[in-house]
Amino acid sequence: MNDGAYDNWQGEYAVLLANHGGSQLAGIVVNESSIWPDINVNLEGWRGLVSAARASGLGDIPDPIASVSAPLARPDSGAISDTTPNRSTGAQLIVDASLRLGLPYRPLVIATGGRLTDVADAYLLDPTVADRVVVVSSLGRTTSTGGAMGDPNGQLDPWADVIVADRFRYVQVSAFYDQSTDLPAARLADLPANPFGAWMAAKQPQLQNILVAADQVVVAAVAISQFATAVERVSMVPTASVSSRGPDLMADPAGEGWLVTEIAGSMATARFSGLLFDPTTYDH
Repeated sequence: MNDGAYDNWQGEYAVLLANHGGSQLAGIVVNESSIWPDINVNLEGWRGLVSAARASGLGDIPDPIASVSAPLARPDSGAISDTTPNRSTGAQLIVDASLRLGLPYRPLVIATGGRLTDVADAYLLDPTVADRVVVVSSLGRTTSTGGAMGDPNGQLDPWADVIVADRFRYVQVSAFYDQSTDLPAARLADLPANPFGAWMAAKQPQLQNILVAADQVVVAAVAISQFATAVERVSMVPTASVSSRGPDLMADPAGEGWLVTEIAGSMATARFSGLLFDPTTYDH
């Protein structure tokens, strides 16, 4: 789940790993945000990625769907149950996929690289969805006392942050790495001569050159063993209001949330590059 298609390698990590030892993709939800406000441009980008991957032999990739919704509003009562739902397409997909695929010993993983609106909206549609999924989000930052659900991504819908942290099994990845190491310009000529290689070459100059743009950390955290090197339990700090960013997360040995504070970025790059440049990756 994300908005724009060109600022990081989240989608590319997902389709490569889904075909080589990672998790099967149940759905790709595309939305918009204040950063990527054009849903048509966003959806077209994700469709381009999927088309290139399929045409290069990567299989079992679902069609991206557009989910148009507004950030959720905190009700005057402050009660999550009184929140007015969007009833978005993305929220309904999460509910339906969790009913179809979620098992007690193997919950559906919702990997997000944008705002948490659709995830929170899914809870408003069906609170039992929280029993069938785990939410893993590229979001926020670490602090001296734990973490904060703010920039990046958390500031886009602070009330959704509250709902997700309070009601779901939640893992926040607040550690990032230099994604320019995944595909340096010097290696563009080495890309495979297929549509996926052409897609990668065209996208590489468009990547955002800021550390926190690397939303692929959520895919790596789920699919690559030992990528997350430091994790602590956290609890959401109770809040009586919603600030311009999301709530704080307090280090708590008994907390129900998890905060990833350190990662092995070089491990992710090595796995990504190994798959990307290996011709046998596309023999499907």
